[in-house]
Amino acid sequence: MTSITQQALATRLDANAAATEALMAKLLADAPLEHEILRPKRLLEAMRYGSLNGGKRLRPFLVVESAAIFDVPREAALLAGAALECIHCYSLIHDDLPSMDNSDLRRGRPTAHKAFDDATAILAGDALLTIAFDIITRDEIHRDATVRLKLTRALARAAGIGGMAGGQMLDLAGEGRFGDKTPPDVAILQQMKTGALLWFGCIAGALMGQSADGYKALDTYGRALGEAFQIADDLLDLEGDAATLGKPAGQDSALGKTTFITLLGVDGARKRIDTLLTQADSALQPFGAKADVLRATARFVAERKN
Repeated sequence: MTSITQQALATRLDANAAATEALMAKLLADAPLEHEILRPKRLLEAMRYGSLNGGKRLRPFLVVESAAIFDVPREAALLAGAALECIHCYSLIHDDLPSMDNSDLRRGRPTAHKAFDDATAILAGDALLTIAFDIITRDEIHRDATVRLKLTRALARAAGIGGMAGGQMLDLAGEGRFGDKTPPDVAILQQMKTGALLWFGCIAGALMGQSADGYKALDTYGRALGEAFQIADDLLDLEGDAATLGKPAGQDSALGKTTFITLLGVDGARKRIDTLLTQADSALQPFGAKADVLRATARFVAERKN
């Protein structure tokens, strides 16, 4: 159980989202940095469009709250969270492209390739991915270069071939894009495509706090949280509507995707979420009340409506 109410959590999420938004706006300012030559206006506008348009900012929130357990300075955690959010936003821009999910709507407004064009959207995603690694290596993240190296490596692996990008490839293969349509292992696919960045948000705090035991606990918590998030997302895709979700509903069914709902059914999916919440809570036990926000976050992820 946690002493944090959902209303208190919502207030905390909003405050962190605002701080993340302000920091990302600063990171995407007009003026070029040292060794940069020029920041093209149209590219920068597309990067801002795809990253400064709200959202819950759950991933950077996880970085900040996991780091708080180990008394990591909030400013450093916010910077690491901004790096993670840049990667998440790049992935959304690319996922929406006609060659991927072919979505016209994201967070209640036209997707980046609709607001600009396909080429600009691709470059905006590329640039957000790249600037993420500029950010995560900055001295302000941690005075110890070894800590920054571990963060950078973990973020690269969460985002790359064995994480998010690889999961997207498995997802496309499951749609039959490359020949025979073989249903994917949904648990592995979603652990990679959706879960990997959420997992990084959870373990980043332990890496910054240099806690081996904390890393083990947050690794377990992060994996449970990631799966719960995806099952809740599958339920929303089945039961939600575009106005509430801010994006088209029913896409998984339309594309014939195998999801947790396909495998478990609605009742089975809800039971699995309950099991995952128990696992997440158990993993946080060593931290006592210091992890109450993360406990409430797991519940929020499982019960969210958009």
